[in-house]
Amino acid sequence: MSGAEIPANLFDVVIIGGGPAGLTAGIYAARADLKTLCIEGGSTASQISVTDLVENYPGIEAIGGFELADRMRNQAGHFGVQFASGDVVTIEKARIGDVDGWHVKTTGDGFTALAVIIATGANWRKLGVTGEEAFIGKGVSFCATCDGPFYRDREVVVVGGGDTAVQEALYLTRFAKKVTLVHRRDRLRAAGILRDRAMTNEKIQFAWNAVVSEILGDQSVKGVRLRNVRDPGDVREISADGIFIFIGLIPNTKFLEGIVDLDPQGYVVADSHMQTSAKGIFACGDCIRKLLRQVVTACGDGATAAVAAQHYVEDLKGIAYK
Repeated sequence: MSGAEIPANLFDVVIIGGGPAGLTAGIYAARADLKTLCIEGGSTASQISVTDLVENYPGIEAIGGFELADRMRNQAGHFGVQFASGDVVTIEKARIGDVDGWHVKTTGDGFTALAVIIATGANWRKLGVTGEEAFIGKGVSFCATCDGPFYRDREVVVVGGGDTAVQEALYLTRFAKKVTLVHRRDRLRAAGILRDRAMTNEKIQFAWNAVVSEILGDQSVKGVRLRNVRDPGDVREISADGIFIFIGLIPNTKFLEGIVDLDPQGYVVADSHMQTSAKGIFACGDCIRKLLRQVVTACGDGATAAVAAQHYVEDLKGIAYK
């Protein structure tokens, strides 16, 4: 590449996000001999790092989420992936010699790349009820692995009915004397094996067809107010020392508005090659629009995004394919 001055901090690929999708993309990109940088979020942690147990990753019967993520990061570093920490503020087009690239600006530094892979994941969705914000860190939690040990021999509430909610409710039974699982339907959406474990666990009770309308307390959580979705006049209170909320995700894609196409929920729209609407920007993992958000699917997405980015970068460099 000739023409304009080449930035000193130029990378072939910059990956935004250090979860399973981003780390897998890093492994594949680095093994393809691409100069690769992975920017790990400064204010957001990958969901896997706060997941107590992963037991559906092929070839590994059971492993702690943090340990699995740590192994992936070490493997990526072994192959030559460089790492930086910070939250991405903007992505802007940049001219690199005779070709177009991208400049990624973080809260700390700026980096220029021929291709960018978005792997920013998603954060937990909040209830939006009175008491939630006030009691975050004082009984309101979005991470059973982080906070479960604080509730030994106490009563807690878990909100949600999917895999994560049920799995975390089961984890909390290690500490709490009673776990009430609140779900707006009359049956769980979780996988059958998790449903069976929850239904047969003597520490878990269920509040069916119910939603939390208010979180109660003074200095900390003391209980929750529940409303029956089938009979709005049916309101009751249950005591609890903590509430754990697992009702879905919000993708970490706000900074991408106007840069790539997003669906109405904010997920990145990407094709089967993980290519977004912006040339040279790829996306993978929990931040994209898709059916299933699991570690194994994130890794598959990351591998695909890296190979697609490799082809894109090598085309820019004028390398012919056979």
